[in-house]
Amino acid sequence: MTLRVVGAGLGRTGTTSLKAALEFLLKAPCYHMDEVYAHPEHVEVWRSALRGDSAGLSAIMEGYVATVDWPAGAFWWELSSLFPHALVVLTVRESAEAWWRSANATILEKNRQPVSPKDPLAVSSGMIEEMMSLRFTPDWNDRQSALAAYERHNESVRQGIAPGRLLEWKPGDGWEPLCAGLKIPVPKTAFPHKNSAKEFRGLMGLD
Repeated sequence: MTLRVVGAGLGRTGTTSLKAALEFLLKAPCYHMDEVYAHPEHVEVWRSALRGDSAGLSAIMEGYVATVDWPAGAFWWELSSLFPHALVVLTVRESAEAWWRSANATILEKNRQPVSPKDPLAVSSGMIEEMMSLRFTPDWNDRQSALAAYERHNESVRQGIAPGRLLEWKPGDGWEPLCAGLKIPVPKTAFPHKNSAKEFRGLMGLD
C-alpha cells in the first residue's frame, strides 16, 4: 500500500471530516494525529524529521493510504516528495479569521493547558509544542502571528506543489472535488462532517 493522498492543511480545516471521507472512498486507514496516540513510538520519528532526518517517515506510513492533520501536515513537502504520485490536498477555511476563531477555541486552547502524565495526549505534547514553534510560529498564542502563519503555510503549499497535483478543498466542498482529484466515482451517501468545535470542546473537557 502506498499513500494516495498527502494532507497539507492545518488543524481545524476539516481534517477529521476529510479523514472519514478518504477512509470511506479508499477503503484503508488514513494517518491522523490520533495515530500518534495509538503508536507513541512514532513521536521520535516525527522529532527526527523536525531535525532534518526524514528517513523514518516511509516506514510509519506503511499500511496507510492517506494523511491528514498534524503531524503529517507539517511535513507535506517531505511526504509529497517521498510519494510523488500522491494527490496533495490543502484543506482551508473560508477565511483566515474563521480558522483562528475555531482553532483558538479548540486546539490552541487545549495546548495552553497543562497536560497530566496520565492524559493520552501526554505522549505527544512536547512534540506538538516543538512542531508548532518550528513549523508554524513560536507565537501561536498571538492572533496576528497565528493568522500570518496560517496564510504563510497555505501559500507555501500553493507555491510548492504543481497545480495539477494540488487540490485546495474546504469542508463545504463535499465529495465532488475529492473524487475528481482521485478519479473515482462520487458516492451517493452523505458526506461525513466530523469534529465540530462543540464536539471537540466536549471531548477535551473544555466546556
